Amino acid sequence: MSAILYDGTAVLGRHLQRIKHAPAILLMTQTMPIVFLLFFGYVFGSALAMPGADYRAFLVPGMLVATAANGIMTGMFTAAQDSHRGVMDRFRTLPMSRSAVPLGQAAADLLTTAVGLVPLMLVGVAMGWRIEGGPLQALGAFFLLLLFRFATTWVGILLGLASQSEEAAGQLGGATFMLPLLSNAYIPADGLPGWLRTIAEWNPISAVATAVRDLCGNAPVPQGAAWPVAHPVAGSVLWSLALLAVCVPLAVRRYTRGGR
Repeated sequence: MSAILYDGTAVLGRHLQRIKHAPAILLMTQTMPIVFLLFFGYVFGSALAMPGADYRAFLVPGMLVATAANGIMTGMFTAAQDSHRGVMDRFRTLPMSRSAVPLGQAAADLLTTAVGLVPLMLVGVAMGWRIEGGPLQALGAFFLLLLFRFATTWVGILLGLASQSEEAAGQLGGATFMLPLLSNAYIPADGLPGWLRTIAEWNPISAVATAVRDLCGNAPVPQGAAWPVAHPVAGSVLWSLALLAVCVPLAVRRYTRGGR
């Protein structure tokens, strides 16, 4: 375990240095959620039945969760880039723990996400969003966001290692922007047609968004929803742990096997 932590910390440092030397990528990934928040809040908000201020209070937690779900895209692109440029091959020749390499990438992504969520929250406050719950509930919401981001990053790492090329990973990663659209991140799911509502409520993003709204006191838990949304905190934790339980061992195995 100590070897994994030591080697993982070294890989973490490598990814942070990588971000330092490519600030444009970090700037883009941090500013795009803010742009989408402003766009949805002031353009789409006026077209919905919910009043503007109420919709923005509903929207901000959903946008935070959508940002956490973007771990699939960033994890996929970074892993594919390292894999197809020979970085992973060089790591495999070193006397280091096999699980430390993807773990270091996931930890670096988690750290940058924790910092990057702060300006998004501040913009949300400027738009009228407020945390109506207590400080412990707010910390719980932030923990769920980071747990979900950590889980989605591992999904992305697995897909990136399994990708055939950087271009294929980039195209598939770009398609993941559809996932929040098939959830209650941007609009309430109870107004959707029956079959689409079922898909939205079983989307892990919906459970996390509902949990964050509930813990922050922004919106009550919907009545008559599917189990993950009706029990959002438990649903969020179970979804995240399930994704980790499946993707972590598969990603480590894929990294160990290389291109075979």
